[in-house]
Amino acid sequence: MKKTLTLEVLSLFPESFKSFLESSIVARAIDKGLVAVNTDDIRDYSRDKHRKTDDYPYGGFAGMVASPQPIWDAISTKISEKPAPVIYFSPQGRQLNQDILNSYAKEERIILLCGHYKEIDQRIRRLLVSDEISLGDYVLSGGELAAMAFIDGVARLQEGVLGDIESAKSDSFYEGALGFPCYTRPEVFMYQSVPEVLLSGDHAKVKQWAQDESEKLTQTRRPDLIKT
Repeated sequence: MKKTLTLEVLSLFPESFKSFLESSIVARAIDKGLVAVNTDDIRDYSRDKHRKTDDYPYGGFAGMVASPQPIWDAISTKISEKPAPVIYFSPQGRQLNQDILNSYAKEERIILLCGHYKEIDQRIRRLLVSDEISLGDYVLSGGELAAMAFIDGVARLQEGVLGDIESAKSDSFYEGALGFPCYTRPEVFMYQSVPEVLLSGDHAKVKQWAQDESEKLTQTRRPDLIKT
């Protein structure tokens, strides 16, 4: 029996996920019942009559901080239904990579917290967050785009989502290196020909070519990925 990976998204802007969840690979994963994505508005958990979810930071710093109460209640509600790791998307987190996606793709349920404002209250991070993930060394207005990248990355790794899971296993970073160049029909395009080895039908030579090209590309563009 195929398992369903359930992703619980907590956001101040859950509507931003609508078109994303209805498109491409993620939509296919959801349609097949291999992935389920539930989006909740953090404002719905606010006890403030105006559904307020932020306040001024102690210390007189600029910006606004996400209040702990709505986030606490939102995560606590999700955890009470069934325990799950809680990921907070933050520029201070560890940078998202394929190893992280491979690891989380094996989970049955994950809670994704999308921050907003300058930060969320540190006590939430200390008490409830189990992992912090960043897309890179830059700052976005909120965690929604990072959450979408994460969802797409783990969804495509679910068995049965892609036409052939081996396709994902030959992608860049899956085994630590960059992917090899790919070609399709026509055999000649703009006077550029497909490498002869790919037309040879010799699977051993094709496999070796792909490995060699992957290593060359990695050495040229991402030598930091090469294990010494």
